[in-house]
Amino acid sequence: MKSFGLIMLPAAFCCALAGAAAAQDSCAAGKTVAAGKLTVATGNPAYFPWVLDDAPESGQGFEAAFAYALAERMGFAKDQVAWERTSFDQAIQPGEKTFDLNIQQYSITPEREKTVDFSAPYFTSPAAVVVRQPTVDAGAKPTRQSLSGLRWGAAAGTTALDLIKNLVGPKQEILLYDDTADVAEAMKAGQIDATLVDLPTALYMAAAVLDDGVVLGQFPHDASGKLDQFGAVMAKGSPLKPCVDAAIAAMTKDGTLAGLEAKWLQQAAKVPVIE
Repeated sequence: MKSFGLIMLPAAFCCALAGAAAAQDSCAAGKTVAAGKLTVATGNPAYFPWVLDDAPESGQGFEAAFAYALAERMGFAKDQVAWERTSFDQAIQPGEKTFDLNIQQYSITPEREKTVDFSAPYFTSPAAVVVRQPTVDAGAKPTRQSLSGLRWGAAAGTTALDLIKNLVGPKQEILLYDDTADVAEAMKAGQIDATLVDLPTALYMAAAVLDDGVVLGQFPHDASGKLDQFGAVMAKGSPLKPCVDAAIAAMTKDGTLAGLEAKWLQQAAKVPVIE
């Protein structure tokens, strides 16, 4: 019996490896930038709740966990996933890429699709308004009329600028900053009253970045006529896209993506819908 057990364990192990190899061979073999590996890029730094403690290799946080789940569906074991860092703007510039996928909350837009390919959407988020408590104390309310009188700021290169214009219509010029961290600093300094980000980021900014942050409200899903959907960035014409899209479709169908959202993104805070 002992020798039988020793024989069967490697056999089962080999079968598992063969299954993973078959999945990889049938979908991703020869299509990645590094043979036998899936190279995934994220931001520098990468922020909660998308990546915990700026450590994507831990698999903690929604996008880190999603990356490993996606890799597994494509036939890559965890130790076959390699991470690298890029800036937000760098990844969507035209040209060759050093990564297979770049996952850092890229909204899928026609303009960006001119220079890169996107995967099928892996997350859809409403837009939410972040302010500080003094702005609320001064009378700001979750209504478009109230919001239009605030001083707005946004991160350049994101979809926030157009969304603020379309959803709010501010009376004053919208100020642009390099990234969300700079927007938060501008709010602390009193340069602006409000900004617009996806709801998970809004909850994090209010709780952890701003000492007196408040998520004033969220826009209804149909407010802009199109939901803000996140997709993984790939090089234009990437041969890996059909494989990635098929894996995301399967993860959507069997509830894997919903499970990841429930674990990493849903919070108890009740954010009012902006009228």
